[in-house]
Amino acid sequence: MHIHDFNILVAGLQHVGFAETICDEMAESAKARGTGIAKRSPEYIANKMLEGKAVIALHKDGTWAGFCYIETWSHGDFVANSGLIVNPVYRKAGLAKAIKTKIFELSRKKYPNAKIFGLTTGLAVMKINSDLGYEPVTYSELTQDENFWKGCQSCVNYDILMSKNRQNCMCTAMLYDPDEKKLAEEERFEQITKKANLLKRIEAKLRSFTKSVAVSLTN
Repeated sequence: MHIHDFNILVAGLQHVGFAETICDEMAESAKARGTGIAKRSPEYIANKMLEGKAVIALHKDGTWAGFCYIETWSHGDFVANSGLIVNPVYRKAGLAKAIKTKIFELSRKKYPNAKIFGLTTGLAVMKINSDLGYEPVTYSELTQDENFWKGCQSCVNYDILMSKNRQNCMCTAMLYDPDEKKLAEEERFEQITKKANLLKRIEAKLRSFTKSVAVSLTN
């Protein structure tokens, strides 16, 4: 099974029928991991599809293969790519990374100025996030929107989170900050420009030296 056996696209009205199956698999996956997730209803998932804020993966035979959706917090200043799930039948095919990449691109398009963040205990997801440009951060750098943190109530580690005043827990916090990335890119471009200018000066001096040597030999 290969990633090319799947279509990964922005979900829409034609995919609403998968909402209940997706919700059921999210719950089963959380149970298997021994963790909790913010519980979502099929209606909530369907609405994300209708809003164009979700990505779905389908096998070429039309079978549901994976899903992820966008949530916004703090009046759109923060975005989370939530509910990543892959159909157990199609795991190990690279779908998680492909879906995360697609939903990340959709988030950047819809909310170009928002910080994109995630909380996870999964090493595979951390690696995918890192490849996309996320950086590990403290919880204080995430959204402080109360509605977001209420979503942690269904997690088995919620008591740990609250005992630490929401400053730490079992999950690793990761953040993509577009402003920081832009600044880093500008600094990188500045360094490249400086090196290029230095190289030009060195080349100019070499040409001048070569020319003076040639003149001396001629005389």
